[in-house]
Amino acid sequence: MHGISCIVCAYNEGDRLRDILRAVDRHPALQEVIVVNDGSTDDTEALVRAHPSIRIVSNTANCGKAFAMSRGVAAATGEHLMFLDADLAGLGAREVDLLASPVISGRADVSISLRRNSLPLYRSIGLDFVSGERVIPTWLVRDQVAAMATLPRWGGETFINQLVIDAKLRIEVVDWPGVSNIRKYQKVGPVRGLLAELRMINDALRVLSPLGLARQNLGLLKLVDRNPSQHIRTPKLRGLAPGSRRGSD
Repeated sequence: MHGISCIVCAYNEGDRLRDILRAVDRHPALQEVIVVNDGSTDDTEALVRAHPSIRIVSNTANCGKAFAMSRGVAAATGEHLMFLDADLAGLGAREVDLLASPVISGRADVSISLRRNSLPLYRSIGLDFVSGERVIPTWLVRDQVAAMATLPRWGGETFINQLVIDAKLRIEVVDWPGVSNIRKYQKVGPVRGLLAELRMINDALRVLSPLGLARQNLGLLKLVDRNPSQHIRTPKLRGLAPGSRRGSD
């Protein structure tokens, strides 16, 4: 089937997931929405089941984001995949449109978000390498489900980045000035938050060495199209449906 499968991986994000679900439920740019409940102990399952059009895939235990991403990929039927983090603030239907548009229009093969609170370095160079919000072609990872399932908990984005580089896919960065993700320290406090951030960095380094990460970042930057409107191809996907919502929820 053609279209975009939206995958949201969630672990105890009930307080924030509610707004994400409102933004993506029955969105005209999305063929389907899949929430992977990664062993949550809060009301995540009930929140998702309140949206009958959204599919849910549940892990009985918390297995980590990369494993949850692999389950979403395995369940998806769309030609493209849109990954969204579950801890976003300020996401609405318009932001979903903006992230989908580069791929739907044929301007790019991949789109990656640049959030309001992306690290200053990332905002200065115009690319957040580890952004969890992106659209990629499904073929890029369809045969990588088993490999993704064995990645470190936070190694998914680094792994996908390398696939994008190897395939030389065109990237468009989508600025989201009204969207931010909730930092770990805001969820669990400064000490546990710092430890969680360090674990994320360590997981990335388990996928690639520090030198490898530096090379990967440079490789991605070379693929970013700074003038995307000049390189529009015939789109492979259906366009946004008439009457698509343009205002944020």
